[in-house]
Amino acid sequence: MTAAEFATLYRRLLAGAAWADGDRGALVALTPAHVLAASREVRTGRTVTLAARVETSTGPDNPEPAQHKMKGHPEEGAPDGLGFAVDRFAMNVHGDADSHIDALCHVIYDGTLHGGVAASSVTADGATALSIEAAHNGIVGRGVLLDIPRLRGVPWLDPGDHVTADDLAAAETAQGVRVGEGDLLFVRVGHRRRRTELGAWHTAEWRAGLHPSAMEFLAERRVTVLGGDGNNDTAPSSTEDVAFPVHVLAIHAMGLHLLDYLQFEDLTQACEAEGRWSFLCVIAPLRLPHATGSPVNPIAVL
Repeated sequence: MTAAEFATLYRRLLAGAAWADGDRGALVALTPAHVLAASREVRTGRTVTLAARVETSTGPDNPEPAQHKMKGHPEEGAPDGLGFAVDRFAMNVHGDADSHIDALCHVIYDGTLHGGVAASSVTADGATALSIEAAHNGIVGRGVLLDIPRLRGVPWLDPGDHVTADDLAAAETAQGVRVGEGDLLFVRVGHRRRRTELGAWHTAEWRAGLHPSAMEFLAERRVTVLGGDGNNDTAPSSTEDVAFPVHVLAIHAMGLHLLDYLQFEDLTQACEAEGRWSFLCVIAPLRLPHATGSPVNPIAVL
């Protein structure tokens, strides 16, 4: 996609997402009525995580792994009577290994954040606008999983491959599900399965994801959240002069919270077993008032 084509697409999606302005962006579509409707997706009560385990080992896709330190434990000398084991965690929230959610302040494009908010609102002390605190009441709605490797009859998409709008529509038909207004859309490219079976690689340089034009599908359906088992963006980028076009379109133009590096292998098995690809989904970011994102453990309830 040329820079001019991307600019045209950006303007078109921005104009169509005027309804999603404000601190919560597209989450404004998740009304109590939508949540009540989503609760009807619960039929068996089965719960499934969409998150990968937090990793503390260095790898080609994880040069700054999460740190887990014990501050108190029996090896330091067991106290008489009552004692406590204590942990300390530190992590790069927006890395290429751990499951996380991006806030609307995460993407700076042409000097602004989503909704035209000045980029200067993000300071050394954190974000003063559009932080992940906007989702402090949680994100609850109807989740839909579209499995693109299943559609194509392969275990995963090769790094560098793109998911198109036609792929998303074809997956709907093949899986007997339809993405609707207010839905939380999850798109599987098989990143986690490939990583498990072949090992980690330099994901920042080479990965499967959505083609920027696929965002028109999301705009047409008015989804509220996009989540993937990779970064959602393809690498190398398909777009001239824009390294992360899907992030720019989703977060900056459309006001969508993005979830990166989830894992869908457990959910895929559950959906196959139950013969359906929609579910109640509960996403609860940590309450980090000035943060550009948060570690996350979304839960599907079938």
